[in-house]
Amino acid sequence: MRLSLLLLLLLLLGPPTTPGMEDPAFPHMGESSQPLPRACPPRCSCPRADTVDCDGLDLWLFPHNITREAQHLSLQNNQLQELPYNELSRLSGLRTLNLHNNLISSEGLPDEAFESLSQLQHFYVAHNKVSSPPNSPPHPSQPHRGCREGTAGAGRCYQDQHTVLPQLSVAPQFLPRSLRVADLAANQVTEIFPLTFGEKPALRSVYLHNNHLSNAGLPPDAFHGSEAVTTLSLSNNRLSYLPPSLPPSLERLHLQNNLISKVPRGALSRQTHLRELYLQHNQLTDSGLDATTFSKLHRLEYLDLSHNQLAAVPAGLPRTLTVLHLGRNRIQQVEAARLRGARGLRYLLLQHNQLGAAGLPAGALRPLRGLHTLHVYGNRLERVPLVLPRRLRSLVLPHNRVAALGARDLAATPRLAELNLAYNHLVSARVHHRAFRRLRALRSLDLAGNQLTRVPSGLPTGLHTLRLQRNQLRALEPEPLAGLDQLRELSLAHNRLRVGDIEPGTWHELQALQVLDLSHNQLSFVPPDLPEALEELHLQSNRISHVGPEAFLSTPSLRALFLRANRLHMTSIAPEAFLGLPHLCVVDTTGNPEQVLIQLPSAAPRQPRAGCP
Repeated sequence: MRLSLLLLLLLLLGPPTTPGMEDPAFPHMGESSQPLPRACPPRCSCPRADTVDCDGLDLWLFPHNITREAQHLSLQNNQLQELPYNELSRLSGLRTLNLHNNLISSEGLPDEAFESLSQLQHFYVAHNKVSSPPNSPPHPSQPHRGCREGTAGAGRCYQDQHTVLPQLSVAPQFLPRSLRVADLAANQVTEIFPLTFGEKPALRSVYLHNNHLSNAGLPPDAFHGSEAVTTLSLSNNRLSYLPPSLPPSLERLHLQNNLISKVPRGALSRQTHLRELYLQHNQLTDSGLDATTFSKLHRLEYLDLSHNQLAAVPAGLPRTLTVLHLGRNRIQQVEAARLRGARGLRYLLLQHNQLGAAGLPAGALRPLRGLHTLHVYGNRLERVPLVLPRRLRSLVLPHNRVAALGARDLAATPRLAELNLAYNHLVSARVHHRAFRRLRALRSLDLAGNQLTRVPSGLPTGLHTLRLQRNQLRALEPEPLAGLDQLRELSLAHNRLRVGDIEPGTWHELQALQVLDLSHNQLSFVPPDLPEALEELHLQSNRISHVGPEAFLSTPSLRALFLRANRLHMTSIAPEAFLGLPHLCVVDTTGNPEQVLIQLPSAAPRQPRAGCP
């Protein structure tokens, strides 16, 4: 009996284990066949061994348990108020530190925090100027200030809704030498130091826009030893003159929206690599620039001087310049001598100046042989400028005082593709029938907002877009539109057209027309014989009271129909009106005296209408 019990016990326990006989591949109790989990702070994500992402977690404290192997740390969009030195000192391999959109102040960004970050390359600390939200923990430097009765507890004190936290007003005195990109934008920085950005041989980009920097806050040696900086953004600050001793390696310099009234002589003499210079929205006058200001910028391509107080085109412009923006100044005349050096100019923007009858004398733009686009809208010009560059492709002249177009006014610009003469003083009697004869390349013609009583004749046959809205058109005839078989868009809105004034055959040659706008006229019904290719028809704000069954027989491709604000009633649209329109998906009849019954044609089974939402 005892022997039987002993044998049973041995069977249950199994054979004795012999040292060295265990299967090393077999998982034993307390072990796992999976690799150990990667250390990661709570709620954060660690997609790679060197990356820790704690973006947007509403963190008030710097996360602990960050692996020493971390090279990229994202803490943006949180509520952090300081960088603890003891935590950062462990992360000596950090290369990217993103602190965008937190509550970090200058006190919370001590210089010693960067002592151990000898490999840091990308540092982002923009958008750290905020007021304390209601019921938020206080800043450490203000442990009990602003406490309301009954709000203190658990070792914390909550601030009043309008209590302002300390701001990031002073940049760190020292940033690592390894830095490549530094972004301190959108704070309240008033001062930087020589070693904030100086002595950084690898530094490429510095962003300081939207701060409170004045010239006193920028030391003269701010970029000494940083000879590789290509992008510097100082826009939206309080600078009164262009800072001296800028990096000679600069390619893009943003200084817009400051208080700059002067560029000191020689301030840009070393920036021979500069390609883009933004000086718009300042207080520059002619006396604040001289003939040498831009003359050494042998690679400059883009120069924006708009929204200043210049009365003349600056002298000494480099021949490499491609875009010159002079809009919103006080320029009264353009002198050819000022443009002679900028022979490579392709885009000249002179809108909203004070150019009058003599503002662009004949030949003033002759040196600009490669000019592509000329913007002079919002001036006081009384005629199209004479002797324009032959290669001009776009002439934008709306909101001037042009009252006539002669036979040869546009003859010198045969390559013109866009002509905008909207909102001038043109009348039909003073538009010569041969005014557009030489413009064989013209694709877009805008004559809106003039005083035309008929469509001009002699229009180029290659037109794609013709805008004639807000004139005084009373009739449409076939002859002016004849030959426009490439026209795709025609706007005739806001005129005085009636159906009886549209002669038969008016639309006959508009074989490619896709968009027709006849809104805001005096039409009493849908005009007949509309173009076959029409896809979009605007008839809103007319006097239409009835839509018959044959209204759209000629437009089988129609997709969108606008009939709002007419005189339609519930049964004004015949049920058969839309039967031949398989692509129709938009019919707008709002704003009529009654809700209109609409019966769209049913789409083919399993075939959604192309172009419909």
